[in-house]
Amino acid sequence: MLSFLRRSAPKLRLKLATILCNSDPLTTRRRHSTTTGLYGFDHLKSPKGFQRFVDDAIERSGELVEYISGMPASAEIIRAMDEISNTVCCVVDSAELCRHTHPDREFVEEANKASMRINDYLHYLNTNHTLFDAVRKAEQEGHLLTNEAQRAAHYLRVDFERGGIHLPAEKLDRVNQLNIQISQLCREFNENIIIDPGTVDIFPASRLPQTLHHLLKPIYRSRPAISRESLANRGAMKEKGFCIPTDPHTLSSVLQWASDDEVRKLAYIKGNSVPQANLGVLDKLIATRHELAQVMGYRSYAEFNVKPNMSSSPEVVMSFLREMSKMVRPSTDEELNKIKEFKREKCGQKDVDLEPWDEAYYTAMMKSSAYDLDSSVVASYFPLPQCIEGLKVLVESLFGAKFHSIPLAPGESWHPDVLKMSLHHPEEGDLGYLYLDLYARNNKYPGCAHFAIKGGRRVSDTEYQLPVVALVCNFSSSRNSSTARLNHSELETLFHEFGHALHSLLSRTDYQHFSGTRVVLDLAETPSNLFEYYSWDYRVLKTFAKHYSTGEIIPEKLVASMQGARKMFAATDLQRQIFYAAMDQTFFGEQPIPPTSSVVEDLKREYTSWKHVEGTNWQARFNHLLNYGAGYYSYLYAKCFAATIWQKLCQEDPLSLTTGTALRTKFLQHGGAKEPDDLLNGLVGDGILRECNGGLIPDINCLSNEMKLVEKS
Repeated sequence: MLSFLRRSAPKLRLKLATILCNSDPLTTRRRHSTTTGLYGFDHLKSPKGFQRFVDDAIERSGELVEYISGMPASAEIIRAMDEISNTVCCVVDSAELCRHTHPDREFVEEANKASMRINDYLHYLNTNHTLFDAVRKAEQEGHLLTNEAQRAAHYLRVDFERGGIHLPAEKLDRVNQLNIQISQLCREFNENIIIDPGTVDIFPASRLPQTLHHLLKPIYRSRPAISRESLANRGAMKEKGFCIPTDPHTLSSVLQWASDDEVRKLAYIKGNSVPQANLGVLDKLIATRHELAQVMGYRSYAEFNVKPNMSSSPEVVMSFLREMSKMVRPSTDEELNKIKEFKREKCGQKDVDLEPWDEAYYTAMMKSSAYDLDSSVVASYFPLPQCIEGLKVLVESLFGAKFHSIPLAPGESWHPDVLKMSLHHPEEGDLGYLYLDLYARNNKYPGCAHFAIKGGRRVSDTEYQLPVVALVCNFSSSRNSSTARLNHSELETLFHEFGHALHSLLSRTDYQHFSGTRVVLDLAETPSNLFEYYSWDYRVLKTFAKHYSTGEIIPEKLVASMQGARKMFAATDLQRQIFYAAMDQTFFGEQPIPPTSSVVEDLKREYTSWKHVEGTNWQARFNHLLNYGAGYYSYLYAKCFAATIWQKLCQEDPLSLTTGTALRTKFLQHGGAKEPDDLLNGLVGDGILRECNGGLIPDINCLSNEMKLVEKS
């Protein structure tokens, strides 16, 4: 009963049994005067409520296990299995969201304990031969009422076997031990990233532009007195500087805006060298996953993890990556030469070389120069409340549904910034619920992600359990306003995560096992990548992008400049993703690997136009290696699929109800209840994917044409 629960990147994924209580406080609209607990679960009125939440989930699941052991009709077996899955997943998902976002340490600690307890229980479920035998019986008999039920039986059986239940007892015990070790290593890897973000001290403070000061910590050091006057002036005895934390967000800003080459170099090297402790953790993770795969009868973890996907094998993935690399290389070499020439012109030196810490700085300067772009001007059109309004406009135009802001019941929220909305259709009623936790704060999950809280499923002929999800981002208020103004990259991220949310909210599967983003890994990122296109289209932007002060609609000329700047180094950006995917495949591939730093250096030389910096260990905080292990290529699949869908279905009239109806009825509403190739072909017709050595790969033509990546001889 293992299933892969998809969330957006970091994209959190857990390999877990997929089942919640009969009571469903969010199936119908709650009376908000009533006190409740976190996310509408009555158990979670206090931190200790997590203990009872787990207890009740185990008790209810035990009742269902006993019921299934009586071998009822096949359809009832699958229905009961899905309820077990629903019950456990609500605990797992609630604990996961709480651990990453709740400001109260007691809540976080209790959520951690709940997570560990429920995971222990999952090992019992995943190795329960009574359940496995019942699922096999249901699949073999085939006396199921629907195609979706038959599909559920098949995938439940496959998931059981991927947990090793069919192995001899000794091997099954080892599989369980290895899975526990993998979970612990992943947690340690993430904790190290938080504990050791790295820092660089820069003196004097004038070496850093004013635009970065709000991200940095002022520091002071003594300096020798040079005169009696300076002795008398105590202020002259202290020199001000800044401590730069090299977490990814701050590092990105420093590399883009700091004009001092040495500052960028120091920040780049430090930011790409921490946390050192994760090098050992990563080595252990690679070795542990490799052993797991071999115990399971596979040559590599990549083979084990890729087999259920459209690609079906590492060989197909690498064939796809090599094709993409060949397509993009001529354009990336041209882009690199342009950046190099620009730097030489600015520096007045004909033989100066281009360094990795130069890329963000000079590409930003080149974009600004070519298109007269000022990031603060762009951001002035994207105050966060207006961006949320844009999401509402998008949903109403495409799907005829409206987001309504609804009050949070006492105890339901985890922070005052959290908003709650219901997605309501005039004919169908409420379709689901969305929490928005969008502002940055201390000790909060540092990235942007879509968290499932409850999956949709059919409870009876007349009742449907509505999906409940949360979007978590980390947008910062501007220095002179309490409201965040998003740069366009942040807007694109918001639309990306919203694509995941819509996949969950609009799915209408009978079983939560297939709800929303619970699809094969290399399809999961397609809706999110598709909705990124909406954040760039002027026909969409003009509906909500208005100047925070004047109310002026964003000028079409400005959007055209943004689009032009976006395309300037599109090949380099794509090449970087190909490199990441190749690294991910290699780490978890068939052969024992040398130190990961050597692998990164070799692959960077093979797959990119940029040089490697000796001593850096960028992979030490690439946490997609945890969540996607041999599956990062799925982002590139999604980029290709989304480009084809956009061009063939959406581009002509992106806001039409006809477009939205096709997206919903042919794709989003089915979640994982249909084969992914059937969904894709049914949406846009043939030509979106093709066969390759027993697997499926995306057609790259639409993405290539969009980026004007024409292969050169």
